[in-house]
Amino acid sequence: MKKNGVRSSKFSFAGAALFFVSIALMIQIAVMLYDYIAQKTDNKPLIALLMLVVIVLLSGACTLIDIIRRRWMIDKPVDRILQATEKIASGDFSVRLEITRPYGKYTEYDVIMENLNTLAAELGKTEVLKTDFISNVSHELKTPLTIIHNYATLLQDDTLDSDSRKKYAKTLSQASKRLSDLITNILKLNKLENQEVKPEYETLHLTEELASSVLQYEEIIETKNLVLECDLDDVWITSSKPLLELVWNNLLSNAVKFTETGGRVEVTLKKEGLDAVVKVSDTGCGISPEKGARIFEKFYQGDTSHSQEGNGLGLALVKRVIDILGGEISVKSEAGKGSTFTVVLRGTANEV
Repeated sequence: MKKNGVRSSKFSFAGAALFFVSIALMIQIAVMLYDYIAQKTDNKPLIALLMLVVIVLLSGACTLIDIIRRRWMIDKPVDRILQATEKIASGDFSVRLEITRPYGKYTEYDVIMENLNTLAAELGKTEVLKTDFISNVSHELKTPLTIIHNYATLLQDDTLDSDSRKKYAKTLSQASKRLSDLITNILKLNKLENQEVKPEYETLHLTEELASSVLQYEEIIETKNLVLECDLDDVWITSSKPLLELVWNNLLSNAVKFTETGGRVEVTLKKEGLDAVVKVSDTGCGISPEKGARIFEKFYQGDTSHSQEGNGLGLALVKRVIDILGGEISVKSEAGKGSTFTVVLRGTANEV
C-alpha cells in the first residue's frame, strides 16, 4: 500500500505472501523428508530423532533468514537513523542520510531519514541565524557603550570648556538613546517571534490613526523642509491599534530619516474591496533590488551611511507584525530615487 509516495510497512501483501510461502515450503519439506525416512525404516525412535534434527535445521534456517531480513530491512536503517540523531543532538547539523529508493517506493524509514535531513538543514540555518544575531547584537551594543565610556571620560576633565561639555553631553544622550532603542526593539521582536504578543482586535478609523502618526513627524518634516503629500481615503478596519502604530512609526521614521532636505514624503491610504492598502513613499537614497530582497532581515541596513541612526531591527519588527496580522508588506526601490513600502491589510476594511 502506498500513501503520498510511501510504501507502508504496516501491511504488505507481497511480504505476507512471501512469509506464507516460506513457511508452507518448510512444512512441505518436513513432510516429504518424513515420508522418505518412513519408507527407509520403521524404527520409530530413529524416525522421531531424524525429524527432530530436520525440524531444528529448518527452524534454524528460518531464524537465520529472519535475522538477515531484520538486519537488512530494520536494524541497518535504524542504526543509520540513530547515528544521525546522535550527531544532531551533539550539534552537528551537517549530517545527511542518503536514500537509495526512489520517492514512490519510500518506506517509513526512508521518510524518517528525509525528515531528519530537512530537520538538520533547518537547524543548521537556525544556528547560523543565531550566531549572526548574537554577533550583530554584540556589535550594536559595543558601539554605543564605547561612545558612552569615551565621552564620559572626557567629561571628567575639569578644564573642559562649556561648549565642548554640552557637545559631549549631547553625544552621550544620543548614544544612550540608541542603546535603549536597541534593547527595546530586541525585546519587542523576541516577544513577537515567541508569540507572547497576541493582538487585541478592535474597530479602528485607520485614516485618523495614520494622520496622527504623520503628525508626530511634523517638526522634523518642517526642519528638513520636506514636501509632505497625504491622500487618505476614509477607511475603517478591524485590527490591533498598538501593533499598527509600530508599523506606521517605523515606516514614517525611515521615510523622513532617509530623505534629504527638500525631498518629498507621500502617504496614501486606499480601500480595495475588503483590503486596506497603505503606501509610504519617499525620494530618499533608495536601495538596490539585491538589498531590497534582504531589507526585512534582522540587523540588515540597506543604507550604511545612516547606520548610526538605527539598528536594523525596525523593518524586521514591521514584517513580523504584518505577518501576525495576516497582511503583506513589500518594497519597491531604486538606488538614488527613493522607496515605496506597501502594506496590505487583507480582509480588515469595514463598511461604515
